[in-house]
Parts: sequence; structure tokens; C-alpha cells
Amino acid sequence: MPIQLLNSFASWVLKQRIHQIELFLKYPNEVQEELLMNLIQSSKNTVLGKEYDYATINSYATFADRVPISTYEELQPLIERTRKGEQNVFWETPIKWFAKSSGTTNAKSKFIPVSNEALEDCHYKGSKDLLCLYLNNNEDSQLFLGKSLRLGGSAQIYEDNNTFFGDLSAILIENMPIWAEFSSTPNNKISLMSEWEAKIAAIINETKKENVTSFAGVPSWMLVLMNKMLEDTGKENLFEIWPNLEVYFHGGVSFEPYREQYKKILPQRDFKYYEIYNASEGFFAIQDLNNSSDLLLMLDYGIFYEFIPMDTFGTINQKTIRLADVELFKNYALVITTNSGLWRYLIGDTVRFTSLSPYRIRVTGRTKHHINVFGEELMVENTDQAIAKACRVTRSEIVDYTVAPIFMIDREKGSHEWMIEFKKKPTDMALFQKVLDDTLQSVNSDYEAKRHNNMTLNPLVINIARENLFYEWLKNGNKLGGQHKIPRLSNQRDYLEQLKNMQVKITL
Repeated sequence: MPIQLLNSFASWVLKQRIHQIELFLKYPNEVQEELLMNLIQSSKNTVLGKEYDYATINSYATFADRVPISTYEELQPLIERTRKGEQNVFWETPIKWFAKSSGTTNAKSKFIPVSNEALEDCHYKGSKDLLCLYLNNNEDSQLFLGKSLRLGGSAQIYEDNNTFFGDLSAILIENMPIWAEFSSTPNNKISLMSEWEAKIAAIINETKKENVTSFAGVPSWMLVLMNKMLEDTGKENLFEIWPNLEVYFHGGVSFEPYREQYKKILPQRDFKYYEIYNASEGFFAIQDLNNSSDLLLMLDYGIFYEFIPMDTFGTINQKTIRLADVELFKNYALVITTNSGLWRYLIGDTVRFTSLSPYRIRVTGRTKHHINVFGEELMVENTDQAIAKACRVTRSEIVDYTVAPIFMIDREKGSHEWMIEFKKKPTDMALFQKVLDDTLQSVNSDYEAKRHNNMTLNPLVINIARENLFYEWLKNGNKLGGQHKIPRLSNQRDYLEQLKNMQVKITL
């Protein structure tokens, strides 16, 4: 089949999905209610289904009253039973895949169940829908005339008791349909390499010769790869290597702190950026419009959504609501029930809705990665916006950052302490610090109130990290590449103290 014909055929097939998407856009709450009832009925004979008598649950109200909200630690005993070979524990069909996941450098690994249904009807469906929505918005796309450069995790698949575990990206590659493998680069052998630095070199060697039309991966790690690619080839920008590049599909961490750096290496105004929201637990949302930061919540992937308002989260007044009851611009902790048997699972992410028709969201942070020591309710979304603006104003660039509280001692007020690694340092550090603090106050009224006249919070403190500090910190924890992320915010000082111990002191 000629390549141009293949491009046209693939575009036609993917666009047929638009009609199904339009169904849940028109009837979102009905689609979600029906999905929940199907999940419950299909699992009524599992160990968990019998414990909570799923057979007699016929409404959301009964489900919410009978089945508790669960964390990974609470589900772990059931997951371990399945990892040891027992089936029909929390999901009706056999589960042999587990996505090994840990969010921070010292967190114990989680083993997230991945059913065949989740692979086909969630993860792969999400990938196809991403292409579908992009092609629907860009009729003249030539995406399939070239290949997509993918940058996933640095882990292979391991076997244990006839079950298998590894990074989600490794599991997806292992089960990848032929059409996806044909249109991707590097090859599977390179994609599954465990040693991160050798893998980067191998990716560069293979992909610089390809006709790459798109690339996909976490912004921070992808930037490392792309800068090394430019260094290796001696080129000024990526279009000199791949003239047909048209889109970057990104997710995992906020794009805002890195946006200006990408503009430098992709200096075409019509280049597209498309964001996704996925995790080991599922594929949740996709940017469905050009030039937008809002993500369409995908409602027919076998995932039922609930939400806990963050103003009640973790309190005796905590309440859980379904999609039909959410409000605009409020922060919610995300709760999911999935076709892998995660029941009312607190995933740890926070989101806010920017639209209710259709339901569009933005990811605002993590339930554990925020700072509220002094009542300031600082979210990752706030700090990402602030550091992006400070970089724009001072024409600086960052590699990474993390923030922790400085606790009150005796009569001394508290404050926030930052560790920032710059790729390009500000010439005026005092201006950077002022813009950072002023922007935080402008986007977060609670922070502003605590900072007013230094009432509760003293001015923020900035440590300039030495070169490669965050990279070495991740490397020491065997966390290079792929899904691993720097914890942006913490209510404790553990991460910051580890970094400071590795840091060569620099005086501002």
C-alpha cells in the first residue's frame, strides 16, 4: 500500500471514532452511570464483589454507601493475592500484568493491576483517540507519512508467579498492536533498554535518520533527549533534523515551566502541542482543541469518576460527589473505579474543571504534593505558573525545582524554601524572586493573605542548585527517565534536605 494511501486510510479509520466521542459528549452522566453498573455487575462474583454484595447494588447511592474509598495501601493485600496467582479477587477476568509505579524517589513501589480490558479499552483506546482528535482538528496533517518518536520508561518486563510487572510503557510496548509498532521509533529493543544513558544514546543514533513527524513523552525528560540530539547533530533546532515535525504529545508533568525552552528548539509558530493525562491506573483525558490547555475527560474508557472537594479532603466532613455534581474552578481529589478492578481508588491527583459542557479539566497537582503548613493551600499548578512567569520576565530557564516549608521556630515566622536548578540563570536574582513571589500571590489568595505584610509567611528563600543536582538525585534512587518525576511540593522537608546534603553551597 503506498504510504500516502496508508496515511489517508489511517486518518479515515481514526476519525470514525468521533461519532462515539460525540455520544458521551451529549450524554456524559448517563454514559458514566451505565458504565458503573456494568463494572459492578461484571464483578459481582469476585472476592471483593461478594464482600460488598455487588449483586444487590443498583444505584450510585448504594455503591457509594457500601464500598469505601481506598488507597493503594488498603488495596495492596488483594493485589498481592493476584500477583501470587490467585484470580477473580477484584476483577472478573485474569490479570497477569502489573504496572510498577512509584511517584517519588523514596516511595515504595506500587504494583497497579492492568487487565486486558484496560489495555484495549483504555490505554490503547486513549492513544488512538489522541490521534483521532488531533487529525479531526488538523485536516491537512501528514502525521502518518512519518514516525512518532516515543520516550517511555527505562524498565523491562519481569516475571513473578506467572504474572508480569514493569513500567506501564514497557507493558504497552510488550502488548503493542502491529499498527502502532510500525509507526513508531525507536524499535522495541531500544525502547525497553533499562540503562537510561545508554538508551538515550541508542535513541539518538536510530531516530536521527528517521522521518519523525511527531514525538511523545514527559516534557522534562524529552527536553533532555532533544538537547542531546541537537548536541550530537550540531543542529540549531529540531526542524533541521526532522523537517516534517508537526506535533508534540506530552503529559506526566506540567508543560508550563518548559514551554519557552521548547519554543527555542521548535521555532515554528504553527507547531502543535497536545497534552494528555494518563497514568499507570488509566488514560483519563486528552486535549481536544488546538492551542488549548484544557483536557477533555474521556468517559467511555471503563473508568467511573468521583471527586472529593479539596476543602473537605482528609477532614471529618470529607464528601465524595459524582461527575454530575462538580463545579467549575474548584480543586478536587480524583477517585476512580476501573476495568482493572480498582474500586473507588484514590489515585492521588487533583484536578479542576474549566468546562462542564463538555467536561474539561486541568490537572492541578497531587493530594500529597502541596503545601498547607500555614493555611496557604499552595498547589503545583500555582508554582508552575509562577516559575514560568519568573523565567519569562528574567529570560531564564529551569531544569527542575522543588519546594518545602521552613517551619516556625519560637517567634520566627515560617516561609517556603525553593531548590531550583537553572539551565540559564537570571542575571537579576532579586527580580526573579520578586516575580515568583508576586505571581504566587496573584494566583493564590490564601498564599497572598499569609504573605500580606509578612503576617504569617516571610519572603520565600531560593537555593540555586548546582548543575545536574536533580539528575544525580534521581540517579541515586535508580529513578532516571520515563515516568519518574521530581516532587514539586511537600509539607515535609525530606526531599529538600536530601538535595541540600548533595548540594555544593552557593551564595546568592
